[in-house]
Amino acid sequence: MTRPRSELVSLEETPFYHCISRCVRQAHLCGQHEGKDYQHRKEWILHRLRFATASFAIDVAAYAILSNHYHLVLRVDEQRARSWSPEEVARRWLTIYPGDTLGQRFLQNEDLSEEEKKILDDLIERWRHRLYDLSWFMRTINEYVARLANIEEGKKGRFWEGRFRSNALLDERAVLACMTYVDLNPVRAGVSTTPEDSDFTSIQERIRAYSTEEKGSTSAPHSPFREEPRYLLSLEGSFPTIDLKDYLDLVDWTGRSWKGGAASIPEHLPPILKRLGLESTEWLEHTDRFDRSGFWAFGAFIALKKFANRLGQAWIRGMGDPAVRFLPPSGTPFPC
Repeated sequence: MTRPRSELVSLEETPFYHCISRCVRQAHLCGQHEGKDYQHRKEWILHRLRFATASFAIDVAAYAILSNHYHLVLRVDEQRARSWSPEEVARRWLTIYPGDTLGQRFLQNEDLSEEEKKILDDLIERWRHRLYDLSWFMRTINEYVARLANIEEGKKGRFWEGRFRSNALLDERAVLACMTYVDLNPVRAGVSTTPEDSDFTSIQERIRAYSTEEKGSTSAPHSPFREEPRYLLSLEGSFPTIDLKDYLDLVDWTGRSWKGGAASIPEHLPPILKRLGLESTEWLEHTDRFDRSGFWAFGAFIALKKFANRLGQAWIRGMGDPAVRFLPPSGTPFPC
């Protein structure tokens, strides 16, 4: 049964969501298509992603842009948007959509009538809500790219196959597993062999920033965090609770294990998995499932049950599926 996105997105349950947009007919409209090279469109998506993040109260935890689709792991920060002044809200919204003359007059400190002030107050609150809305964030990216592509080809019609898909990530393990899945997407697809060679991914940006700081830094060991790309969610002192170096190790180990070889787990890695309450085999199962259709959420059984109750259902797809249900840490009672 199809559910409206307004029911599937609940910021009270989680601010983290996995979003996917695919090109129409899954054609490689951002790669090699019908003898033409459209790789430059990946730059369009990445540029627009950075641009949107600068205005929205939405952070990018992970991204991967491929030839026929792209993945995002996003964190919605409602409280940040609610803390903005009316001037800040107007400035951010009009940076993206500058066509509102009343808003522009407000930012230029022009005198407004009482009726115009009332209209503006309603507009400000509408813009504030949109600036932490997943649908508006994805729309800001997808409409822009579609229009550029149609202009480039001199055509009309759909560029994306339809509205984007989204999965709620209900706990820390689901967030980390999904981030890992997204960062390793080009490796899984055979487009690249290592995370550092995976173009148009957040993992490549994090690796480059980390490597650059490591080579040139004479300060404390934690200093690489200072150079993480600003529009990416920092892994220092935030959720999920894993530092950048450990996350890079985790992604590297997961990628080598996915290839089917006899991977040896580095000595420093098991504590990370133990801290997450997962065994290595279970972890690999979870990081291999985020592209499956028909699932609304990923997380622990308790979180999935709460999600289902909010939708007025006793059960949702995934509650009995170990591919979607994240087991609680060892020793945690499993709910009946």
